[in-house]
Amino acid sequence: QVQLVESGGGLVQPGGSLRLSCVSSGFTFSRFAMNWYRRPPGKERELVASISSGGGSTNYADSVKGRFTISRDNAKNTVYLQMNSLKPEDTAVYYCNFIDYWGKGTLVTVSS
Repeated sequence: QVQLVESGGGLVQPGGSLRLSCVSSGFTFSRFAMNWYRRPPGKERELVASISSGGGSTNYADSVKGRFTISRDNAKNTVYLQMNSLKPEDTAVYYCNFIDYWGKGTLVTVSS
């Protein structure tokens, strides 16, 4: 069955960096666009970044443009989210997604 397993979250100071990973299985990863979403505390889930099946096209929420980079390695069935210049408002549970499938999420906390 389809599995999406996120990792790489944690506690980081403002201005710091983290790289999230999402290892996928149970489907032909290279055929699908992939997304990262996040759910900040007490708020609705929001789309953070998307990447096309081949990796040639990416899109970002305005709030993360210039700071976050989505990428993928189709040989490893993995999608990444490099997060730089992190801000307290980036604190959220981050989820990997495609179509109607979701991982369980990884918590990112940005705090001094």
